[in-house]
Amino acid sequence: MMNPKLTQLGSILPGQLDYVLFGIVLLIAIIFGIILLNFGMIYIRALTSGAKVKFSELIALRLRGVPVGLIVDNRITAVKSGLNVSIDDLSTHYLAGGDVEMVIRALIAARKAGIHLEFDRACAIDLATKGTGKTVFEAVKTSVNPKVIDCPNPTSGKTTIEGVAKDGIIIKARARVTVRTNLDRFVGGATEETIIARVGEGIVTTIGTANSYKDVLENPDRISKTVLDKALDSNTAFEILSIDIADVFVGENVGAKLQAEQAEANKLIAQAHAEVRRAAAVALEQEMLARVQEMRARVVEAEAQVPQAMAEAFRAGHLGIMDYYRMRNVQADTGMRESIAGGSQPAGQQTKS
Repeated sequence: MMNPKLTQLGSILPGQLDYVLFGIVLLIAIIFGIILLNFGMIYIRALTSGAKVKFSELIALRLRGVPVGLIVDNRITAVKSGLNVSIDDLSTHYLAGGDVEMVIRALIAARKAGIHLEFDRACAIDLATKGTGKTVFEAVKTSVNPKVIDCPNPTSGKTTIEGVAKDGIIIKARARVTVRTNLDRFVGGATEETIIARVGEGIVTTIGTANSYKDVLENPDRISKTVLDKALDSNTAFEILSIDIADVFVGENVGAKLQAEQAEANKLIAQAHAEVRRAAAVALEQEMLARVQEMRARVVEAEAQVPQAMAEAFRAGHLGIMDYYRMRNVQADTGMRESIAGGSQPAGQQTKS
């Protein structure tokens, strides 16, 4: 006989198994319904557009926090334009911080214009323009339709570039540079500021090598030719197509101004040297006056010793009283002659004149 407990257990297990199977099927249905609710329309839109995607790819995008609609719509646009771009490529560029829509637009514009542009290079250009206010689409657009750059840049506050010819005349010029984006050198290439700086340097150099300002006014195209021959677009993100001189006119005569300033400086130097010589002459004159006074002092000192010598001669008996009087008479006679000669000097000078 069979055990009653085994018979009871066998009668319960089939019912429980049905419940488990029903629960599993219900769970699968709920999951499938959620997937259809979230990704059904997107899947159908991609399928009908010829850009088929997998539900696993859509789920992976949602799990990674990537906008599913943005990625799928741009893939549809790419496929419709004949571009072979995968969902993984677009999501990777989005996660890197790129603008997926601008990349697709740039690729389409390049394809329509016959420009070979790979997806990876477009992504690199897009990341390089991040934060500059420009986009990869604008770069491709500039490659198709060249743009004009004013030199100097009006936003810098300057309206002309000034150069001085060899005759000292200032020439003021303003140029317009037509450039086209070089997509192969865009990443790592110099920007518009470098182009403007190089063109400005070339204009100043060309004006500086001119013998006269008239040469520049007669042939302004020589500036364009000289600047273009220097290959100023090397290592830049652009290719210079033409350089046109928009305006050129004469400024002030800086050569004459410098000569006038030099003459003024020379005059000041000469005046300083003259002042030095005058001061030296005055010092020498004062020195001579001091020496004259010194000589007079010595004469007075010598004259003061005469009475002492005469007194000593009287005491020693070498000088008598008559000798003294004769000496006084000679002195008086000499003084009278000097006074007569001094009084008649003007008359003599008058007769001489």
